[in-house]
Amino acid sequence: MSQDLSQHPSFPDFPDDFITDAYRYVPPADDLSDVDERFVFEFQSYDELEDDQRWSTWLSVEPLSRGPEPRPDWVVTSQGAIDTELGILKTGKEADVHLVERADPLDPEGGVVMAAKRYRAPEHRSFHRAASYTEGRAMKRSRDERALKRKSTFGRLVAASEWAVSEWGALVRFWELGLPVPYPVQIEETEILMEWITVVDDDGALQTAPRLAQTRPSAELLAAYFQQVADALATMVQNGVVHGDLSAYNILAAGDRLVIIDLPQIVDLVGNLNGMDFLQRDCANVCAWFRSRGLDVDEHALFGELMAHAF
Repeated sequence: MSQDLSQHPSFPDFPDDFITDAYRYVPPADDLSDVDERFVFEFQSYDELEDDQRWSTWLSVEPLSRGPEPRPDWVVTSQGAIDTELGILKTGKEADVHLVERADPLDPEGGVVMAAKRYRAPEHRSFHRAASYTEGRAMKRSRDERALKRKSTFGRLVAASEWAVSEWGALVRFWELGLPVPYPVQIEETEILMEWITVVDDDGALQTAPRLAQTRPSAELLAAYFQQVADALATMVQNGVVHGDLSAYNILAAGDRLVIIDLPQIVDLVGNLNGMDFLQRDCANVCAWFRSRGLDVDEHALFGELMAHAF
């Protein structure tokens, strides 16, 4: 039995000329006089992507996989941004570092070039001394931990993501502590996007900052560099962590400023049975390089000063 809803008290009072036909007349695109301006927007299309491009993954990762706030102004968060591969920057045993430009085609001046660290596929990777570094770490899932111990194919996949997540966590933690590390932009699976540390060459062009080992600083700058390293180590031990593989080869010299990189192997100073040994080795490696450049420093004295900060 049908019911005439128009007789219902709550039925809206439509005008006599109101059209209910689904295919009712639509005004031309240039005649929007009858359309509420709140529903009008300017549509702009984007070109098809090239083979070396992808849509920005910023919004495809969960919030905790994005860098800490407040974020630097240069971070591109536009949904229309495109990531373009610019080439490989560095190869390593565990990971390769590429350069990626993220920019919105409608705002090219707001683009940024980042370093993309991508941990290698299991068949092309070898994590050396992994067991000693991961001492004291806990896996969230027992299945993953068993796979790691068996060194199965799945276990090697877990290892890749574990080291990427470990480095991401270290970058975020160190950045929030004010330590000199690249700003971590985001992580997706085994890829970490981070700040590209640069210097300006004699021609005014941006270049990747050299490793500390490649530099020949003046005596004054050398002393300033060492103080920066000592301060960074002190902040680490105050917060119960050790870099674990610190040397002049994973410190970048960006002008007067040093930046520490390569952090997947950070260890707990107390929770890891080898924590003190790693700290002593970091001190020895750093001091050996500074001595080779003419600075009179002693690893035992540095280690003693750091212990005073730790306890």
